Amino acid sequence: MKLIHIGVGEAADERFPNNSHLIHSKTNLLLDCGYSVPRQLWKYTDERDFLDAIYISHRHADHYFGLPALLVRMAEEQRTKKLTIVCQKGVKKLIEEIIKLGYSKLQERFTFPFSIIEVQAGEDLTLNELKLTFAPTIHPVPNLAVRVTDNKHSVCYSGDGQFTPETEKLYENCDLLIQETFFFEQEKQGHSSIKKTIEMAERRKIRALALTHIHRSCRRDKKEEIKKAMKDSTIKVILPEPLDVFKL
Repeated sequence: MKLIHIGVGEAADERFPNNSHLIHSKTNLLLDCGYSVPRQLWKYTDERDFLDAIYISHRHADHYFGLPALLVRMAEEQRTKKLTIVCQKGVKKLIEEIIKLGYSKLQERFTFPFSIIEVQAGEDLTLNELKLTFAPTIHPVPNLAVRVTDNKHSVCYSGDGQFTPETEKLYENCDLLIQETFFFEQEKQGHSSIKKTIEMAERRKIRALALTHIHRSCRRDKKEEIKKAMKDSTIKVILPEPLDVFKL
């Protein structure tokens, strides 16, 4: 298993594509698909049948508005492999609506089996060799963090939101946690901070922590503070760039 950081930016960042990450295994799983993600994914691979599944953490535009573009290219290139979208309960209808808003008759053009599976916190979902488990975070709209395991390695992805006791338990002892961290130490409702996240990751014995979704002003103005916090941590902390690869 390896992890490719497709995008690491927040919603309005002019430099970094939306927060999105690719688990590359026997089963290839994309974690979130915001409006700036498809072009970034196509830089990594233009293979029409590459993706097996897409996980959508919540219903904010920078996490799922890229789906119409991704799906229309699959249809144009006559994809044949089944594609599964996984989302929390209540989001399936929104995904179907945005596909129709983007291209009204797109699903009629699909040349591949297509399904949307809804999940909820505490559930397990099996996608071939991958097991997905979910827990809620604190965010303005419901968001589910996910832990993905292949019986050997584990990757956790927060989506957006401050961690909760449930998410801390979900993250414990994972090989890699990809956590959104909006500001350095300021607590913004519905978002994590870099300082608190590093403390939590150390407490939960997480092996490696990737800081993503950082506010553009924080990236610009808090560079030295971020570097020092990463260096001083007792665990491995990384600040990934788009298309960086993390091997597990």
